Amino acid sequence: MNTESVILELQRATHATLQLITTELVDLDLTASEINALGNLADGVPRTVSELGAAVGSRPTTLTGILDRLERRGLITRGARPGDRRAVLIELTPDGTGTAALIRQRLRDLEQRALAGVPADTVAAARAVLRALTEAGR
Repeated sequence: MNTESVILELQRATHATLQLITTELVDLDLTASEINALGNLADGVPRTVSELGAAVGSRPTTLTGILDRLERRGLITRGARPGDRRAVLIELTPDGTGTAALIRQRLRDLEQRALAGVPADTVAAARAVLRALTEAGR
């Protein structure tokens, strides 16, 4: 039986993946956190700061700096949520939509290359493990 910690393996994989992603997307001149935010917004669904923070794994105070940079670059806008003026709604601009789509495509390409030799049922099981770990942290 393998006694290696799944969480330690996940941390190693996360660091290696972040390095690979920033290398693959170096031409966009974005940080890994900015790539993560845009990748999570790529589905076109506007999110509040707290919703996006939960999706990207950042506290709202940390996310604010990321959003400030993305807004200055013209990739996102922030506005009041209809019906709840206290909540800030984050949306992609047209430039942000294009950048987010490019991020999603390159991430898909990277994933296909990295997992090319892994059986589909193993990938599905890995996704289930990752979802369980994500839920355990909430």
